Amino acid sequence: MAVITVERKPLTFAERTYLPQIAGGLKTTLKHFFAPNDTLEYPEQRPAIPPGYRGVPTLVYDPHGREKCVSCQLCEFVCPPKAIRITPGEIPAADASAHVEKRPQEFEIDMLRCIYCGLCQEVCPEEAIWLQNQYSTTGYTRADFVNNKQKLYELGGTLPDPHLKWDKKLAAEQHGNAH
Repeated sequence: MAVITVERKPLTFAERTYLPQIAGGLKTTLKHFFAPNDTLEYPEQRPAIPPGYRGVPTLVYDPHGREKCVSCQLCEFVCPPKAIRITPGEIPAADASAHVEKRPQEFEIDMLRCIYCGLCQEVCPEEAIWLQNQYSTTGYTRADFVNNKQKLYELGGTLPDPHLKWDKKLAAEQHGNAH
C-alpha cells in the first residue's frame, strides 16, 4: 500500500495573526447589529403557520356532537412510534348512537413519542382524528404530555362532516324496521 504525503502550503503573515477571520466575524456581527429586528414577542406574536402544517393530533366530534371514532384501531396500528393507545368499549343498546359499532373507552396519545407524521389522520376511515395547527404544548411532567380522550376532544372540537354517515345508517335502519 502506497503512502501519499500531501504538503501543506505555509501560512501567510495575515493568516498566522487570524486578522482576516476576526474582521469577517466583526463584519457579520455589525451587519446583524444594524439590521432590522426579526424577533417575535412570543407567545403574544406567533409566526404564520404554513399551509399543510401537521400539528397536534386530536379527536373531533361530528356536527351533532357525537364521537366519530369507532375504535377500529387503525391509527394505533399504523403509528410508527406507537404513541397511540386505544381501549375499545361497547355502546349500550339504550344509547342514541347504539347503531355505531364501538366507541373508544380510552384513547391516549403520548405527545412525547408522537413524530407528527400524519399517518393517523390519513388512515382514519371515519375522519375522527385530525392534526390541528397547535404547535406549542407545555407541561411539568411526562404525564402532562399524554393526552387522554377528554383532552383530545377538547383540543379537536367539532368539524363539519359532509358525509353524515351515521345519520344515513340510522335512517336506513329506521326505514327497514318500519317495513
